[in-house]
Amino acid sequence: MSGEGNVVCVTGASGYIASWLVKLLLERGYNVKATVRDLNDHNKIEHLLKLNGAKERLHLFKANLLEEGAFDQVVNGCHGVFHTASPVTFSTNDPQFSAFQNELLEPAIKGTVNVLKSCTKVPSIKRVILTSSMAAVTFNGKPLTPDTVVDESWFSDPAFCEENKTWYMLSKTLAEDAAWKFAKENGIDLVTINPGWVFGPPLQPTLNLTIDVLLSHIKGQTFPNQVFRFVDVRDVANAHVLTFERPSANGRYCLVGQVAHFSEFLKIVHEHFPALRLPEKCADDKPFVPKYKVSKEKTKTLGINFTPLEVTVKDTIESFKERGFLSICG
Repeated sequence: MSGEGNVVCVTGASGYIASWLVKLLLERGYNVKATVRDLNDHNKIEHLLKLNGAKERLHLFKANLLEEGAFDQVVNGCHGVFHTASPVTFSTNDPQFSAFQNELLEPAIKGTVNVLKSCTKVPSIKRVILTSSMAAVTFNGKPLTPDTVVDESWFSDPAFCEENKTWYMLSKTLAEDAAWKFAKENGIDLVTINPGWVFGPPLQPTLNLTIDVLLSHIKGQTFPNQVFRFVDVRDVANAHVLTFERPSANGRYCLVGQVAHFSEFLKIVHEHFPALRLPEKCADDKPFVPKYKVSKEKTKTLGINFTPLEVTVKDTIESFKERGFLSICG
């Protein structure tokens, strides 16, 4: 399917996933109406304006997630809406629940509902694709063992998230819950993309949080005893496009290319960049956290071929080198 003649909206367009999504949409001929927080922040939008096709088919709008009706003008005339805008942070300036509400919960939930409300006013919109997260899937207290297979039927438990003060996971869980409820009540064709730990070469000039965390681990003295659900940012952007273009797409899609312990990630980095000094000691002396599986059965129906972890690692580190985020000899 070509995007020619189709008008779509991308919220939070300057973000990590959204930037790649805008790039793919423009390459496929779509007219893209994209929202950003500040049209005057050239550092946040310049990379979008340089994309092929941007001059002819990219239109930027300022929109505030917390302002009801702010997206009415943007989604008007659209055939599809990609809602990617949502705060991403794993901590707040204030550990209290009030800070979490202001920084994460309200923008995630209220922002999502505000976008969906605007969509109900536009008959031309065929489908809304919401960028959710595996954070809304696996945080429920169920054991993650080598025999475990996580799939789209899993949902994170808000009570479990709150009890463990995993505020970001709670925000994504409640935001997706609110989206499904609103979509059902208002007859919206909604699809959610639930990616794992997204990484890959960034298009934007600054590092996003997930990439920054990986970079800090690479530069650290020790590596974390953690299992990561890795997925390439380009695969995530492609999944968004495919779920809009395929009428049969429905429900949720868990998007994880490979589940790997961080030590495996470092091994790949070392194989391709031996001159890079990497942490050799685990942060604790406990046995490595066991890996588990995330089902790819449903994502296969979209026609997604996941980028091998090795390719993503190489492309990402090369990107870090080019941008001066990482100094490597050789």
